[in-house]
Amino acid sequence: MKITVVGAGYVGLTTSVCLSEIGHEVTCVDVDQIKIDKMKQGYVPIYEPGLKDLMLKNIRKNRLFFSTEHKKSFLYAEVIYIAVGTPENADGSANLKAVEQVAKSIASYIQQSTVVVIKSTVPVGTNEKVKQIIQQNLENQVKVDVVSNPEFLREGSAVYDSFNGDRIVIGAEQKEAADLLAEINRSFGIPIYQTDVKSAEMIKYASNAFLATKISFINEISNVCELLGADVEDVAVGMGLDKRIGIDFLKAGIGYGGSCFPKDTKALIQIAGNVNYDFKLLKGVVEVNKQQQGLLVKKVIERLGSLGGKKISVLGLSFKPNTDDMREAASILIINELIKLGAEVIGYDPVAIDNARLALEGSAQFTESLEVALENSDAALIVTEWPEIKNIDINLFEKMKNPLVIDGRNCFSLDFMKSYGVEYHSIGRPSVIGRKIDIFV
Repeated sequence: MKITVVGAGYVGLTTSVCLSEIGHEVTCVDVDQIKIDKMKQGYVPIYEPGLKDLMLKNIRKNRLFFSTEHKKSFLYAEVIYIAVGTPENADGSANLKAVEQVAKSIASYIQQSTVVVIKSTVPVGTNEKVKQIIQQNLENQVKVDVVSNPEFLREGSAVYDSFNGDRIVIGAEQKEAADLLAEINRSFGIPIYQTDVKSAEMIKYASNAFLATKISFINEISNVCELLGADVEDVAVGMGLDKRIGIDFLKAGIGYGGSCFPKDTKALIQIAGNVNYDFKLLKGVVEVNKQQQGLLVKKVIERLGSLGGKKISVLGLSFKPNTDDMREAASILIINELIKLGAEVIGYDPVAIDNARLALEGSAQFTESLEVALENSDAALIVTEWPEIKNIDINLFEKMKNPLVIDGRNCFSLDFMKSYGVEYHSIGRPSVIGRKIDIFV
C-alpha cells in the first residue's frame, strides 16, 4: 500500500521505517530540507538501536523514500499518517499547530479518497477537529476518513516494540477505515484493538499517566523505606508478585523524564480541567516526580556539605539508556543545581553528549570516558543506568579522591558494593559505608 508519513521525528521516522519493513511503499515527509537530504543517504538523526539498519535496507529495496514536497507525496497516497510534534504549551496543554497545518495541507493536495491516520499524541477530540479542518478546506471533492492510531513505543526499544508490542489501538467511526488500518498493520502480528475515536485518544494518555503514577508511587515508598531502614527493591518484588500489581515500573529511582510521560501527564491534567475536573491524583504524581529529580543533589549536600570547588561526576545524561534524548532528563536539573552551588561538574554519557551540550548551557564539562569522568572526583552521581555504567570496572571508583557513589538508579546490589571500599548511597535502600572518610571542609 502507498503510505505517506508526515513528520521525520522520533515517531514519524520509526513508523515510516517499520511500515516499509512489512512491505508497504512509504514516503516520509518533513519540512527540514537538510535533514531529509541526509536521510536519503542513510543518516539517522536519532539514536535508536536497530533503526539505521532497517532504514538502509528499505531504501535499497525502494520501499522507503524521503521528501519535503507535501503535494507530490500526497498525490498518490492511499493513507496519510500525521506524526508531527505536539509540544507542551505553557499551561501544560498540547500545542496542535503542526497537526492543524498538516490537515490544511492534506485538504489542499489530495485528489482521491484518503484515510488520514493521527499517530501524534493529541487531546481527546483532536481527530474530530482535524476532520473538520480537512473538510472545510478541501480543494477536491473526495472522501476523507480520520482514524486514531496512537503509538506506544519506548525510546531505546522502538524497533523492537514495533514488532513485539502488546497491542495496536485503532479508533475510527467508519468500520471500513478501521478495517483498512487493521490490514495495514496485520503483518506486525500484534493484537489489534478497535474502538471509537475518543476512546483511542484517551487510551494513549491514560496508559502513560498510569505508568507515571506507578513510578511516582514506588518513589514515595522508597523515601519512606529510607526513613524506616527497609529495602525498596525487596518491597517492589513482594508487591510485584501480586498479579494485580505486577513488577513493571516499580523501579525506584529519581523519576521519569523524556518526551512522553512529563508532557502527557500534564496534558491529561489540562484535558480534565477543560471539563472542570480536578485530577488531584495526577497532580500529585507530577509533584512527586519533580521532587524526586532533585534527590541526588540533596544527598550529595548531606554528605559533602558545601559543594564550592568540589568536582562532581554525573554518570549518564540522557533521560534513559539507549537513547540520546535529553528532553526532561533528570541530569539537566541536577547539573544546573550543582553548578549553581559552585561545583565543578563533568558529565559522562556514551551517546548523548552533543544533545547535552545543547540542553545545558553552562560551565559543565563532558566526556565519553568513565575513567576521565571519575579522575579526582569528590562524588559520582549515577543518573542514567547505561549498561556501560552498570557493568563498570568497580576499580575505576578508586580514581576518585574518595570513593563516594550516589546512585539514582540502584544499579548495583548492596552485597556487591559491600565487597569493595566504596561508600555507596542509593534510593530507598540502606547505605553502604565502605571506607568512609570524613571529607567535610
